[in-house]
Amino acid sequence: MALLLREAIGDSLRRTRVSQSRTLREVSSSARVSLGYLSEIERGRKEASSELLAAICDALEVPLSDVLFDVSESLADAAPHRDRKDAAAAAPLDSGVAVHGPAGDPAARIAQDTRVVIPPPATRALAAA
Repeated sequence: MALLLREAIGDSLRRTRVSQSRTLREVSSSARVSLGYLSEIERGRKEASSELLAAICDALEVPLSDVLFDVSESLADAAPHRDRKDAAAAAPLDSGVAVHGPAGDPAARIAQDTRVVIPPPATRALAAA
C-alpha cells in the first residue's frame, strides 16, 4: 500500500513533536488548533491546509521546508524502486543520467546538446614528381 501525503506529513510532525518531548496539548495550544484535530493530522486522517501546517510548524519551531523535505524523503523511500536500466531508458537524453552502451561502458554519459567534432585530416603537401 502506498504512503499517502497526509500520512507522511503527520508522521513527520509527530516525530518532530516527540523529539522535542512536547505534548499534543502544548503544540495544539501554541498552534491554536484543537487537540483532537492535531491528533487526526498526526495520524494521517486529516489533511492540514497550508495555513494550518505553517501554524503547526511555527509552534514546533521548525521550518516548513524541513518538514516538507522530511516528507519528500519518506515518500521516496516508500515508493517502489525501478531497475537502474529502466530508469536510464525512461530518462530524457539531457537529464545527465548515464546511458550504458552494449559493453556497459559508463563513458556514454552524453547530454543531448553535446556535439562531437572530428577534425578533418591534415593536408599533406603534394610531392613534386
